[in-house]
Amino acid sequence: MRNTRASCKRLAALAMALVLALSGCGREPEKKEKQLFAMDTVMLLTAYGEKADAGLAAAADVINALAADLDPEKEGGSVYAANAGAGSAVAVSEDLLAVLAAAEDVSRDTGGALDVGLYPVIRAWGFTTGQYRVPEAAELAGLLAEKDTEGILADAGAGTVTIPAGTAISLGAVAKGYAAQRAVEAMARAGVEKAILSLGGNVQTLGDTRPDGEPWQVAVTDPNDTGSYVGTLRVGQTAVVTSGGYQRYFEQDGRTYIHILDPATGMPADNDLLSVTVVTADGARADGLSTALFVLGSEGALRYAAGHGDVELVLVTKDSRVIVTAGLAEGFTEAGEGYTYEYP
Repeated sequence: MRNTRASCKRLAALAMALVLALSGCGREPEKKEKQLFAMDTVMLLTAYGEKADAGLAAAADVINALAADLDPEKEGGSVYAANAGAGSAVAVSEDLLAVLAAAEDVSRDTGGALDVGLYPVIRAWGFTTGQYRVPEAAELAGLLAEKDTEGILADAGAGTVTIPAGTAISLGAVAKGYAAQRAVEAMARAGVEKAILSLGGNVQTLGDTRPDGEPWQVAVTDPNDTGSYVGTLRVGQTAVVTSGGYQRYFEQDGRTYIHILDPATGMPADNDLLSVTVVTADGARADGLSTALFVLGSEGALRYAAGHGDVELVLVTKDSRVIVTAGLAEGFTEAGEGYTYEYP
């Protein structure tokens, strides 16, 4: 005779095991965070899973190393050495060569709207030291005439860079994006499958979705109220980088001067834009484009995106428009007040 009591117990045990198994499958992996200050900004690194601690440590090591190597003010770094040795070939890191190549690609594609040779002009404005001033027109003209960005010679085979005499470089418009890209690669090598990094205005994700299977959500800051945002983006594995005049500026005699400079004039970019958010896979490219497209203004930025299918934009204009390109429209949620939203 069949032991129904024992069968019921076995069924109950199997049911409980199934519930526990399903609960375990639905449970999100452990979340770990690490905060650090590098490249003049507060960074928040978030990783999930058993390898999270190892991934965070690896990412922080990469970021700190790049911060030292790519800072033109830090002796011992490749950029400092290249500038100090202007006029001759200087041995530099592979990272400097990679960042320089990424910047040159963006510059070429945007008609020179990104210029790594602007470092003396940036210093003249005080954006490297915090000792802000408005340079005289003659001073800016002299600095622009002296620089020779096109004469920079990078030799990847020899591992050297030659900066023309009278020229000095800064890779600040690309370095954070490159660091974010390298950091998520280090996380992946450490075994992390899901992560999101926020390096100031640079966000980089690892994994096509969050641990719960939903898309990553990235807020787009409201330039008129930095404690709020104009909307949120739902994205997969990608870079999301924002540049805007609100991020660094100073005021003098009732006028605001932003840190994003137009390479053609040496003056702060002055057009219809308050911010540009670029969404594309490569962090360094996204970083460089966010600066270059800000310089170009909304028409130039949209024209660029129309010709490059792997680049999507969110533009915030001075006349209170938020322009979201087609590839982001479905995943964008409006959140700002007083804005008109356009989806061309």
